[in-house]
Amino acid sequence: MQAINDFLLEIDSYIGSSPWFVYFLLGTGIFFTLYLFFPQFRYLKYSLKIVMGKFDKKEDEGDTSHFQALTTALSGTVGTGNIAGVALAVHLGGPAALFWMLVTALFGMTTKFVEVTLSHKYRDKLPDGSFAGGPMYYMKKRLDIKTPSGKLIKTGSWIAVIFAFATVLSSFGTGNLPQINSIASSLFTTFRLPHFVTGLVLAIILGFVIIGGIKRIARVTEKLVPAMAILYFIGAISVILYNYENIWPSLQAVFGHLFTGTSATGGFLGATIAFAFNRGVNRGLFSNEAGQGSAPIAHAAARAHEPVSEGLVALLEPFIDTIVICSLTGFALLSSGVWNTKHENRFQVSDIQVLAGNNYEDITDVGRRVLSEHIIKKKTLPLFTGEMEVHDGVITSPVTVIHARSLADSVTVHLNNSLYSGFITVQNGQLRLPSTKQKEQSIQDWLKGLFTGDSSEGIYLDGVSLMHSASLTTVAFTKSWFGDWGKYIVSLGLLMFAFSSAISWSYYGDRAVTFLWGSKYVIWYHMLYVIGFFIASFVDTTIIWTLSGITIALMTIPNLIGILILHKEVKTEVKDFWVEYKRRFPEEHVPRR
Repeated sequence: MQAINDFLLEIDSYIGSSPWFVYFLLGTGIFFTLYLFFPQFRYLKYSLKIVMGKFDKKEDEGDTSHFQALTTALSGTVGTGNIAGVALAVHLGGPAALFWMLVTALFGMTTKFVEVTLSHKYRDKLPDGSFAGGPMYYMKKRLDIKTPSGKLIKTGSWIAVIFAFATVLSSFGTGNLPQINSIASSLFTTFRLPHFVTGLVLAIILGFVIIGGIKRIARVTEKLVPAMAILYFIGAISVILYNYENIWPSLQAVFGHLFTGTSATGGFLGATIAFAFNRGVNRGLFSNEAGQGSAPIAHAAARAHEPVSEGLVALLEPFIDTIVICSLTGFALLSSGVWNTKHENRFQVSDIQVLAGNNYEDITDVGRRVLSEHIIKKKTLPLFTGEMEVHDGVITSPVTVIHARSLADSVTVHLNNSLYSGFITVQNGQLRLPSTKQKEQSIQDWLKGLFTGDSSEGIYLDGVSLMHSASLTTVAFTKSWFGDWGKYIVSLGLLMFAFSSAISWSYYGDRAVTFLWGSKYVIWYHMLYVIGFFIASFVDTTIIWTLSGITIALMTIPNLIGILILHKEVKTEVKDFWVEYKRRFPEEHVPRR
């Protein structure tokens, strides 16, 4: 698992986690914000009117209403990014990462408006009467290049194929694997429900829903989205108000760490300005998907005669998803104080690093500074390589265990819920299974654990350390008047959020497969999607988050290139829309530009 994760991290370092990607993403949003003169502020009230049906015509063609398209797209974006993704961003980048998530959403509102407008304009009506659209359709129709001699080069078709193939991959990396993994982990933490059971039951339900196509998906999501938003809002607000004395310090931390980075505090060993910026933007994109090109696929099915009207509906998504819901999660994490506090938990193998020597501590300023420089990769400490001895669950070798970017305390080693004695091979600070015989035994116990809820790794470590992702948010929601009942709000919210995301992303992948190979192959895609959904319920969380970052970048890059090329066409469409809007509603004031 660690070797796979290292390989994926290497790939991600050149795309999604690299500085140029976040600059490209934010730069596109800033460009369109200035080019269209701040549509996210000037057009917001018209977006609400159009969602309510003000601009509709009886003869409008499509498969869903504006509201259904909005809830379908929101169900695809409101998922683990809002619960687990925010917690991961704060865990990696500190409070300032939350600020950059919100900035990404603010400019992402414009990006989403543009990509949906173009995708709706160039959608196709299929032989069965349904509609298919998305960035791959505008790319194919509008991005070909004509040479001075008049020869047409099919660049648009190639870009469209790249995007569509990336969409299929991203349907697994964004909407499938991380969603069920977070659901299963949360339900196991809260109810001790085996990962296998969660994956199997939800995979069966998912299969029944996605077979019905966009109309059934829309009917499900228009009921799920409002319900889950209300439930989650109540839980998050209760945490923030219960810890009201920390609201102002939390705000100070978000803005105060922007230009200084976050120093070591509590169990948190620090984060640089650059890392907070990178992780905030990256997780912001994962949350609201602005620029990724996914939501336009859902909006292309909406009943509308004017593409800009659907773009205005989409403008609401990053606002609801990130500026509202992610802010609630972020301030619940900060005000409750769980983000920099160590908690008892079971360690993820990919988050473990073993240092040579046992003379490290995080009690004094000097000790924290030494570990902090290692965590932020300013000055790397020596990693342990060799056989790590364990006796009755206690590590007796002179080593220090780092877990989740924090110094781990009270570390205990188990083999299938019994204290372990023996040796564990460590290579460059990374754990390896101790021997072939014990590895085979671990696999047998792992298979047994799928049904019983016991350890799914055979040999595992637990102790006291920082936490991240859904588990951290679960702990935060217990710091309110609800007490331990708060964790049930996270579990149920995550269940609805993430499951609805998986439903919507199955449709996105469905449309991409239709574009690439035709509708006859959709059934095979659905089968793989459901199988992958099941398997991911018991796979290492860290690897899945890494994979999702890669697939997001592969999908986003061609879409951003496409909408930038067609920027003039977007502006023309916007002008024409306001002319028609003013003609239909002469009593209303409309934007001048």
